[in-house]
Amino acid sequence: MKKVFDRYRKQQPDINRLKNFFADFDTHCLLNRAEKDKLREDFEKALLYYETIGIPQEKALELLDIKNLGGFYARSTGMWFALDDAAKIYPLSMEQGRMSVFRLSAYIKEEIVPELLQMALNFTIKRFPSFATTLKKGFFWHYLDMTKRRFCIEPETDIPCQPIKVSRSGSQPFRVIYYANRISVEFFHVLSDGMGAATFLKSLVVEYLRLTGKDIALDETMWDINAIPANEEFENAFAKVPQRDSGSNVVLKPAIQMGGKLAKMKPCRIVHLKMKADELKAVSEKYQTTVTGYLLALMFIAGKAATDEMEGDMNIQLPVNLRKFYPSKTIRNFVLHCGICIPIEMTNDVKSIIKEINDQLDKKTSKEAMSEILASTVKMVDMVKYVPLTVKQPAARVGYGFLGDTVFTSILSNLGVIKMPPSAAEYIESMDAVIGTAITHRARCTVVTFHNTATFSITKATLDPTFEEKMYELLCSDGIMVTVEGSEIYED
Repeated sequence: MKKVFDRYRKQQPDINRLKNFFADFDTHCLLNRAEKDKLREDFEKALLYYETIGIPQEKALELLDIKNLGGFYARSTGMWFALDDAAKIYPLSMEQGRMSVFRLSAYIKEEIVPELLQMALNFTIKRFPSFATTLKKGFFWHYLDMTKRRFCIEPETDIPCQPIKVSRSGSQPFRVIYYANRISVEFFHVLSDGMGAATFLKSLVVEYLRLTGKDIALDETMWDINAIPANEEFENAFAKVPQRDSGSNVVLKPAIQMGGKLAKMKPCRIVHLKMKADELKAVSEKYQTTVTGYLLALMFIAGKAATDEMEGDMNIQLPVNLRKFYPSKTIRNFVLHCGICIPIEMTNDVKSIIKEINDQLDKKTSKEAMSEILASTVKMVDMVKYVPLTVKQPAARVGYGFLGDTVFTSILSNLGVIKMPPSAAEYIESMDAVIGTAITHRARCTVVTFHNTATFSITKATLDPTFEEKMYELLCSDGIMVTVEGSEIYED
């Protein structure tokens, strides 16, 4: 702390305030010496940053008030979390270089200040105990073991959604990454689904904005990071769903895959198609469907353009948020998946397939259909729950990995409209989501709406540009103004 004290050594009131401040820190942080020193250094760097931009010390100490640490760093814990029913398969199916990782990003209207983003994470993580964990192996299943440590941010130096090294002792199963004006969180799917990740990102961004001096008023769209977590926020919500005696026995057959040589670097490119949400909604209504139905139709047509196959079915995987049927505050996984399937020979234009898509959406995303899929999932888990992990894992890598990918052509994950308090939203340009690659899929898609901007993001695993070019063409032909953004090609 020498640098901070050196700044104020001739100013007795400032020195005394600092001494009291860090004495308070010592009572709120009982981490091991190495972790405590890192956390203390975070405070020092933030204070030095405030000093360089002319914020008075008294105001800086108020922004960094030690009470924001709560008791998180002062208490040891014996808490652990069994994996939710959807998460059990993710660690089983891991292989070297492959992991189910997804990303959410917020673009701030100013360059990110790393010193303040680190402090925002230090203050926010206590509100999310099921994220402050490390993945461990039990005898029958993996589990999440709560760990008290300093969770760290990192500058973005790698391509999105790379595997997270969860095998290291005490490693964190998520990333907080920054680049220019972008804050991103990447999650190993074992922790959460899109809604849970959005709740975390929103809380982190609002806390970051507060630390930059913005006056943010929380509303019903936000969690208070200084509130005490409730059990239902990190429960396995699947366990509360009434169970059926029997589930769906549908056997899926391999689906048509798009063409194009798989790139060595995956993903090899990220493409964002940005459009006005009200225009997208109006066009969807013109076709008498939802935004999800319309985008699915375009994906089927673009997928047909991106393959040489002439016969067979295209099947697009669709995550369904169970919270709309069974209200829950959980930030862990609470989604199941269905497949929207169309024969390639009938995929000509939106009008030719939209009724079939609507019918399948109504049937396959219904509460009844989700209950059947859940019953099947529970049955499968029960069948292997007493099989040792060392036996389960090799089989799951094959069954869930290659075979699981081949029954779908692609995926569309619609996270819907992300809402934030107006006092915070005014400082945010946009948001988007990126889903990691699979073994066989050439393009995987997400859509996020923030303000009046809908961002359709494509994760590419092939350099063949046909799919995204056709999506752009189709949107424009329906009168939707589209802005194309994204990365350069990552391939060497």
